[in-house]
Amino acid sequence: MSNIHHSSDTQSNSQKIEGDIEENVSPSSYSITSYNADYPVDGLVKRIQRQDIHIPEFQRSYVWKKEQASRFIESLLLGLPVPGIFLAKEPKSNRLIVIDGQQRLKTLQYFYEGKFPIKSNEDQYQDFFLVDVAEQFDGKSYATLLANDQRQLDDSILPATIVRQEEPKEEFSTSMYYIFERLNTGGTQLLSQEIRASIYYGEFNQLLNELNKYEVWQKIFQGKENSRKPDPSKRMKDRELILRFTALYFAMSSYKNSMKDFLNDFMMSNRNLQKYSALEITQVFQKTINTIYQAIGIKAFRPRRGLHAAVFDAVMVGVAHRLENGEIEQKSRLNHAYDELLQSEDFLASSINSRQMTNIKNVQARIYLATKKFQSIP
Repeated sequence: MSNIHHSSDTQSNSQKIEGDIEENVSPSSYSITSYNADYPVDGLVKRIQRQDIHIPEFQRSYVWKKEQASRFIESLLLGLPVPGIFLAKEPKSNRLIVIDGQQRLKTLQYFYEGKFPIKSNEDQYQDFFLVDVAEQFDGKSYATLLANDQRQLDDSILPATIVRQEEPKEEFSTSMYYIFERLNTGGTQLLSQEIRASIYYGEFNQLLNELNKYEVWQKIFQGKENSRKPDPSKRMKDRELILRFTALYFAMSSYKNSMKDFLNDFMMSNRNLQKYSALEITQVFQKTINTIYQAIGIKAFRPRRGLHAAVFDAVMVGVAHRLENGEIEQKSRLNHAYDELLQSEDFLASSINSRQMTNIKNVQARIYLATKKFQSIP
């Protein structure tokens, strides 16, 4: 048994928006067990098809080229060792979630099913024939392999390390977040919302995906009038902002001092929309973003050049609270109030000019100031 400690995280600067989540999280200890298991390939494929193994869906999803995938299959056919995978066991369901090894596992699934994606993230496939491999395997699909080769592949072993949280006992808690953050060894480190989508997959995550396609939201997020579809290069930062607004609007009273942990806890607690329904979340998000777009346009939440997360959460929550009392008829008044808010020294101190934008004092202060500023707009 081992203890895993967590501290502050780092993210790729190229993917950050202004005021992004950067915080020193108080260290915590978790009791985690890990053990090794050797899985035959055909057993892994069956588990994936039964969804006993959950492969998280990311924007960048499957990125291997057919040559890479073919060489991986060839290694197994030749009896060569291959790198192991990391899995996490979900306590209640005993389902295994892939931490690291997504490309290898999806390659196996695709080869056994005889299909290979033409483009990442699109439901377009071509037949999966091996390429640039040893002559006896070249041009073969799983169905056309010799029987001996099929058995060789079926019986090949893929080593796995499985981690499971023992303490604390609550359901798949935030420790899994930090395990994903540290153990994922892919070419590009996972970002916060990608990890949440992996761990807390379910109806709420699906709803975030749907809300993220909302045209008005994408225009504002991307700062372009012609934007209609999410930009995969942003790697779920848009979805994270929707989650941030939803959590602060519905559950501000449970906020402590870590935005990261707050969003983790909210997504876990409403994983299958058991606290807040799809209808109420959709209505408040779309009504709020529509009102802001009509009043402010695509410059919303951009005090300088980029979209600023702290301005976003305060303005969104403030406008949403005002809309509880009915529509805002005078959109020009909202625009004017917004400009005044961005010139307020108190607001700037709790948002744009603060080095601790996610501590509870600053979060409460800017949301209070925004709510007060917008509350009397007719």
